[in-house]
Amino acid sequence: MFYSSELIKGTLKTIVLKLLANNKKMYGYEITQKVKELTSDKIQITEGALYPTLHALESEGLVTTEIEFIGKRVRKYYKLSTSGKSKTKEKVSELADFMETMKFLLDIKTKSA
Repeated sequence: MFYSSELIKGTLKTIVLKLLANNKKMYGYEITQKVKELTSDKIQITEGALYPTLHALESEGLVTTEIEFIGKRVRKYYKLSTSGKSKTKEKVSELADFMETMKFLLDIKTKSA
């Protein structure tokens, strides 16, 4: 089972920012594969969703890009800017609070260990 693109859409910026915070710099395909790995394939980000998000984060000044030549290939890496680092903390906190609110709103009981 994987989550719908509808659910992922509202959290994609936060996911990308947090991954970049944890990994210094990453390229697009690497981001999609890391998300699949960390979520056991429950979240699968398409290139059609990822690249517009990366470009939006770049235009907002939250990520910067760096080009590396690997043999004959060009690879574009994304990394957090200074403002991206503080925005990541803010977005993660906001999402965590939102999830708690949704648990309450939908009357979801947390599983006990």
